[in-house]
Amino acid sequence: MKAFEWYNPTRIVLGTNSIAQLSKFLPKDSKVLMLYGGGSIKSNGVYESVMQALEGYSVDEFGGIEANPTYETLMKALEVIKSKNIDFLLAVGGGSVIDGTKFLSSAALYTGDNPWDILKKGIRTEVGMPFGTVLTLPATGSEMNSGAVITNKSTSEKLGMGGPGLFPQFSLLNPEVIKSLPKRQLQNGIVDAMTHVLEQYCTYPVGADLQDRIAESILKSLIYQAPKILHEPYDETVASNFMYCCTMALNGQIQKGVPTDWATHMIGHELTSKFDIDHARTLAIVMPQLYRFKFEAKKEKLAQLAERVFDITEGSTEVKATKAIEALEKFYDKIEMPHRLSDYTKGYEDIDQQVKSIFEARNWRGIGERKDINPDDVAKILRMTY
Repeated sequence: MKAFEWYNPTRIVLGTNSIAQLSKFLPKDSKVLMLYGGGSIKSNGVYESVMQALEGYSVDEFGGIEANPTYETLMKALEVIKSKNIDFLLAVGGGSVIDGTKFLSSAALYTGDNPWDILKKGIRTEVGMPFGTVLTLPATGSEMNSGAVITNKSTSEKLGMGGPGLFPQFSLLNPEVIKSLPKRQLQNGIVDAMTHVLEQYCTYPVGADLQDRIAESILKSLIYQAPKILHEPYDETVASNFMYCCTMALNGQIQKGVPTDWATHMIGHELTSKFDIDHARTLAIVMPQLYRFKFEAKKEKLAQLAERVFDITEGSTEVKATKAIEALEKFYDKIEMPHRLSDYTKGYEDIDQQVKSIFEARNWRGIGERKDINPDDVAKILRMTY
């Protein structure tokens, strides 16, 4: 196991009465900006619950944050923060709204000329404007970590940011939001959370037994809960387990002391940018083929995945590792998640070379846990996804 330091100050409140407790975590004199997405919170009861909990506070609103939050939209929200003298941000939404709020938390206190530099230059945020979240879509784990990904439409860039100043002060998780989510969003949430775990797990062994077993537990729970979430009537226990799996998948705990990959995410981001495919669906497209391409480097952990998560115990390391990849694809099929680029577009013929060019232009010479996946490799992996 590698040496590590872990810090996570976010308070998690999970339960059907979580939103009602909002005022417990806000200073009474706060000037709050509530941020949300397309407006579904106004039809599923979340907006009303939040506003009731904020009674007595000075509250402004900013809606319209996209599924892949854009710099252009967030700069409009930044104008509201400054003109209204906002001092607390409240993200009411899924990972995209929370990511956008993290950018605003950083940008609100940034003293440079161009806030995009926070992402472009990789500026670490040590202190941000305080914020909390009301989670409406379990998937990304952004409610309990300090990372965010933002898209710049004008430059066709999708870049990450982070720092210890970007942890939410609190996150309120009401499992009842599951009732109003369409099947597509639930599928995405399941795959997103699974991929987060696998990016931290399917690398190479370093003797981090506890981290491995926690990761495996999250995966097994997600696999168990998935068909219930998608096909059975709402059950509070099932929904609560699903929400907490998504949170635990990317709150930093299973990442410490181990090598991490994230190549699937980096390649997937470019597919989202090019084809506007849902983020989670790009992960399902890329991950199995990336595992096949890097089979020799990953076969030990893939075989462990086969044994401990998919209960595949017979055969050599190579056989079990191969069956683990096949089991992952069978799981995608079971939850009706397409996992080929050709399932989403017929305009993919030259995408491998296009994405290769993007990686070269950004100087991303080596990605993955060993930094050994180069632009030529990315092109080959994408060709395999057709």
